[in-house]
Amino acid sequence: MDVKSTPSYLHWLFCQFELITCSYLMEPWEKVLFYSFNLAMLGLLLYTTYVCVAFHASSAFQLLCSFLGNPRENALAVLK
Repeated sequence: MDVKSTPSYLHWLFCQFELITCSYLMEPWEKVLFYSFNLAMLGLLLYTTYVCVAFHASSAFQLLCSFLGNPRENALAVLK
């Protein structure tokens, strides 16, 4: 992709987004509320995903480390 065409491509993507969501029909104050709500929901989704993925990765790493440790301690650790 050419660097000069990047702004026009982003403008085209934004126009497509407005057509899909029908936000081109909204008044400016409605667009502000609509985009603010959507950005807030996207932010919350990304934050929740980050927290959950970090928690599950930590849990999986601890479980893997416990399997690689002493076999007698493994059975007790899994049962707890």
